[in-house]
Amino acid sequence: MTGEFDTGDTAWMLMAASLVLLMTPALALFYGGMSRQKSVLNMMMMSFGSMGLVGIIYLLWGWSMSYGGQSVGGVFANPFEMFGLSGVIGDASGWVASGSGAYPQVVDVAFQVTFAIITVALISGSLAERVKFGTWMAFAGIWVTLAYFPLAHMVWGGGLLSHSENGIAAKIFGTVDDGEGGLTAAVAPIDFAGGTVVHINAGIAALVLVLLIGKRLEFGRTAYRPHNLPLVMLGAALLWFGWFGFNAGSAFGANGAAGLAWVNTTAATAAAMLGWLVAERIRDGHATSLGAASGVVAGLVAITPAAGSVSPLGAVALGAVAGILSALAVGLKYRFGYDDSLDVVGVHLVAGLWGTVAIGLFATGTFDTAAGLFYSADGWKLLVIQAVIAVVALGFTAVMTTIAWALCKPLGWRIDAADEQSGIDGTQHAETAYEPSTTALIR
Repeated sequence: MTGEFDTGDTAWMLMAASLVLLMTPALALFYGGMSRQKSVLNMMMMSFGSMGLVGIIYLLWGWSMSYGGQSVGGVFANPFEMFGLSGVIGDASGWVASGSGAYPQVVDVAFQVTFAIITVALISGSLAERVKFGTWMAFAGIWVTLAYFPLAHMVWGGGLLSHSENGIAAKIFGTVDDGEGGLTAAVAPIDFAGGTVVHINAGIAALVLVLLIGKRLEFGRTAYRPHNLPLVMLGAALLWFGWFGFNAGSAFGANGAAGLAWVNTTAATAAAMLGWLVAERIRDGHATSLGAASGVVAGLVAITPAAGSVSPLGAVALGAVAGILSALAVGLKYRFGYDDSLDVVGVHLVAGLWGTVAIGLFATGTFDTAAGLFYSADGWKLLVIQAVIAVVALGFTAVMTTIAWALCKPLGWRIDAADEQSGIDGTQHAETAYEPSTTALIR
């Protein structure tokens, strides 16, 4: 589809893509600081490895599987239709991103690849100190193909979890005329920037992996404390900065929807940080820097699916609840005995689920979305749809993650017990983050 481009939209989308790409190195800092000193490099390398691997896979078949026109049962698109971005890059007149803004389609590819990269990297936080780097890389390539690309197609590419007339939402509450000679779901599901595709997806994958791979050797007996809290806070700050590209960029143009997403992202994140700190103060007697950083991430996660459909006051309420829920949820791993090392489940799965379902309560009906229960007598329908897409995403990704884990099992998932004791950085990468000081010897 060719046409005239809006240079403002094009510039904004390229900027948004760059901001989202920054989020993965920011995540590496966040996770690296939360790790112990002898595993910080491995933790950061898992994020950087995801950037390298997924960055190539997406261009080969990821875009085609996510947004190709030849859908296979509404679950994924033909990976060979646009293999290697065939047909995506046009001549001087370019290719408009159909259904998005007035900018070349290759710009949309640039934006979407960054989402795939960070979704894979998020999972790594659950596996600190015990997984072979080579096996992680193999898993990353298989998982993004089996889980991420299909879910992106189902939610954003016109598949089973979208507003499509053949989607689940249309089957539940019927269809209406879309005004363009076709049909669309009467109550369309909302995932503005990736609550389902990114956070529920990564969060449930993390939970499945920690259950299948098992705990660290000293889990429950040793206090795994962050080795560098300033690094954690720097990572959280950069994540917040990059998230404006994540959410405001998902308006697909320099417009009012982007402005609303920006304001809602700030409001929810600030409220979540305060909510986490209050919960921490009441429970533990202290408000910590780790809690502040974690609260920031919880708020960012929760507002992601709702950024374009709630009011700023709704964003404050949504964020505050997310901060409290996640602050409480991160302790569940000790009660139930699963070793979610850096709280991917407690933050991304819990806040992602809350943000996705809460749309059914707080959506105002702005920008042609359905209204939620607090704004419409029929809002219960949107609440049902949001809950259904969340449950379907949970089940689908749990199955795909189990398959990806099994396919990688012959490679061996766990490092040796002795290597885990001595430190994964030295055994997997032959490096240490901090060389011992020789000052005392010189003196």
